[in-house]
Amino acid sequence: MNAEQTISADSAAPLRDGRGWHSQIADDKAMLRAARDLTKDIADHRAAIYWTDMVGSAVAGYAALAGAILVDNTAVAVALAVVSVLALYRALLFIHEISHFRNGALPGFRAAWNLFVGIPMLTPSFMYEQVHTLHHKRTQYGTIEDPEYLPLALMKPWSLPLFVIIAILAPVALLIRFTVLVPLGAIIPAIRRLTWQRASALAINPDFRRRAPEGDLAPRVLLQEAGGFVWSWLLIGSVFAFGWKPLLIALGVASAVALLNQLRTLVAHLWENEGEAMTVTAQFLDSVNVPPPGFIAEIWAPVGLRYHALHHLMPSMPYHSLPEAHRRLARELGESSTYHGANHSGMGVLVARIARSTMGRR
Repeated sequence: MNAEQTISADSAAPLRDGRGWHSQIADDKAMLRAARDLTKDIADHRAAIYWTDMVGSAVAGYAALAGAILVDNTAVAVALAVVSVLALYRALLFIHEISHFRNGALPGFRAAWNLFVGIPMLTPSFMYEQVHTLHHKRTQYGTIEDPEYLPLALMKPWSLPLFVIIAILAPVALLIRFTVLVPLGAIIPAIRRLTWQRASALAINPDFRRRAPEGDLAPRVLLQEAGGFVWSWLLIGSVFAFGWKPLLIALGVASAVALLNQLRTLVAHLWENEGEAMTVTAQFLDSVNVPPPGFIAEIWAPVGLRYHALHHLMPSMPYHSLPEAHRRLARELGESSTYHGANHSGMGVLVARIARSTMGRR
């Protein structure tokens, strides 16, 4: 690599201490070329891995949830609830992979995931499809048009705890969406438009307004909306058959899943962009890898999401290939490269970094 193409971790650091460092970073063409050339042979989705991982995680999560509801021992119930949270969290995050599927990738997987995970957890895949890909658009990442970006590091200190805690309410909000807003929207066009624009996307940008579904997504939305409507009313009806305990425990587990995902989202990026368009390399450096040797990141950022910065270089790379892709790039490019600048040691360090930044904006 030549000097014009490379921004090392050390040279990037001073830029990050001030604002506007993104606009000063040109694309590292050598890194982008290496990401393309070194990973061509591992770009195929392996059906056996996807199906086994997704189904196994879901089965483990539901079994543990049933145990948490049925057992009388409080300590055992709590332990089973924790297992359920972690397993269902992993199963749910396959929605991220589905949002990147190209036509023909893993036939039947999307439908099975929706029946087995998406609809039961009131988060069907339409809530991420044609939404998440906007976050990867070259001219939209980090701008007001990005549904998944907020300059959290540049906001007031109270914004961080609010950002995390509000996730606890997500399951109740989803329940209201499917039981109340969906049937009302079928009758009243204005409510249908509002629900679609403001309550039909997994987005964190409050200014984001979702556009109408395109292509073959539209008929899938109708089926998934209907499934969510039926399931949500079955959940409410279960109170009359089984009492409040099962539903409250299930909502508690779902809230913990949402909270864990929000914590992961908090450290998925550095959140230091002020709205300007960024190069691919700048987007990469504003994103986060938490590679081995630590293993805890595989719990809070499963299904390849511990390699979030690498994912921004290669959005279509299947999650099971990201560890090998990381090893190849780290070996080829070395510790003084731009690639190393996106690697971080863990959640605690990242949270502290963002918190320090907000403290300076009282």
